[in-house]
Amino acid sequence: MKSSVTSSTVAVMLAMLLSMVLGFAREVVNAKYFGERWELDAFLVAAIVPTLVFGVFNGALVSALVPIFSGYFAAAKDEEAWRFSSTVINGLIIVLSALAVVAWIAAPALVRIVAKGFPGPEAGVATVMTRILMPTIVATSIAGVIQALLNAQRSYRVASLQGAALNVCTIVAVLVLFKLYGIYALVFGTAAGLFAQLLIQIPNYLRRCKYRFVLDLNHPGLRSLAIILGPIVVGSAVGQVNLLFDKYFASTLQPGNIAAMQYATKVVGFPQQLFAVAIATVIFPILSAQFATNELVSLRNTAFTGLRMTALITIPAAFGLIALARPIISVLFERGEFTSGDVVRTAGAMQFYAVGLLGIAASIVLTRCFFAMHDSKTPVVIATAVVVLNVVSSALTVGRFGINGLAASNSLASLVEAAVLAYLFVRRVGVVADVRTSASFGATLVASVSMAAVASLVSTALWRVAAPFWHHAAVMLVAMLAGGLAFLMVGAALRIRELSELWALLSQRVHKGAGSAAPL
Repeated sequence: MKSSVTSSTVAVMLAMLLSMVLGFAREVVNAKYFGERWELDAFLVAAIVPTLVFGVFNGALVSALVPIFSGYFAAAKDEEAWRFSSTVINGLIIVLSALAVVAWIAAPALVRIVAKGFPGPEAGVATVMTRILMPTIVATSIAGVIQALLNAQRSYRVASLQGAALNVCTIVAVLVLFKLYGIYALVFGTAAGLFAQLLIQIPNYLRRCKYRFVLDLNHPGLRSLAIILGPIVVGSAVGQVNLLFDKYFASTLQPGNIAAMQYATKVVGFPQQLFAVAIATVIFPILSAQFATNELVSLRNTAFTGLRMTALITIPAAFGLIALARPIISVLFERGEFTSGDVVRTAGAMQFYAVGLLGIAASIVLTRCFFAMHDSKTPVVIATAVVVLNVVSSALTVGRFGINGLAASNSLASLVEAAVLAYLFVRRVGVVADVRTSASFGATLVASVSMAAVASLVSTALWRVAAPFWHHAAVMLVAMLAGGLAFLMVGAALRIRELSELWALLSQRVHKGAGSAAPL
């Protein structure tokens, strides 16, 4: 089972890598054309409003439906899965279409709530953008149902490429339409990309699944969904409230701070999305099936394997982002409207966000563990308390430290959430501690510190502020290679077993193609 988890995770990581690279390309394009201008701040507020109001359905549906679908497939009740999934899809189309109309009308009030500090013209532009994006909530929610259905069948690749579809549409729209529509080219591209996330899954859905033109409100799966979904929706909403408060506090600062936070979180989110989400995506249906068949020992082993792999990736990633913050931001974004001053501001925020990277990643994996065990209340209660901690900390620090205070507050909240979830999960699965996980964590931490020290020394020695782009890129690359080599050497000396296993599987993928222990 461990090799299946690792192998499938590698496959999903490789599939998601394209999405992540295109995501960076999108941010580079946005930085070139929009920099940290107020128009981009308005777009980011407009983008969060549909997410805040309705976007909870996507993530919540995936988290709630995977255990239910996995249970049907484990019991060989495929027809029940088709009837239930069709009922959910048809119901969402009806309900969310009506709610989208209501939210379109209420867009001005929603923008005023999210961005209190916006002046009138900026709020007006954000309102128009919000209305353009509002219909996408239907497509993204249906995409969530289909993703859950495919993941429950251990089919991950297409869902992992949803981000690629979004990013391609956004990049093309900005490059082609910018001269005609300005910032609205980004809005149109984003709307098209959100619909594309649904469309790319349709062929695989039709090939693997069966749609029924039915709305069975008495289906027993709906009762199971109601029990699981309620707390998850609250938890997803809590996460969106976190984003709302970030934008709320940042809107009271100078223009450009919301955009700086966006760029910083995108960079920090790269290892989180590529690795932690990939690991959680792979182990979630496996954990759900193990819980459904009462294989608790296997469930525990799968969970700890996922946590060790998460630590192996995110700890060195966090140290690397902190050590090389300025070179990374400069190489990625410093061109066009994105100035050297923007580099300093964004790099500083990114360092504080990176501190909480392990907390964010571990929380993603641990939350899926609880959801797989049909316990959606525990993560929600913890997430709610953590939001309160984040809001209080942000309110106390934003005035003095600006977006750095907001980033530090986010990291503190993420680390606390992960620590509490880990403590409760260890108690739930009936072990005092997992010695191997603790040893792997400690060894990875030592190797990561060594890596960061080497990378920082190389970067500091070679960096020249006024040097051209190619010099900055070369310095960043050399520093990364030197730090990576240091990590591998120290990791090998400390015998981090997951490192050798991951390297072997990556090599196998490169040389032998896409063979996997779990079907994709």
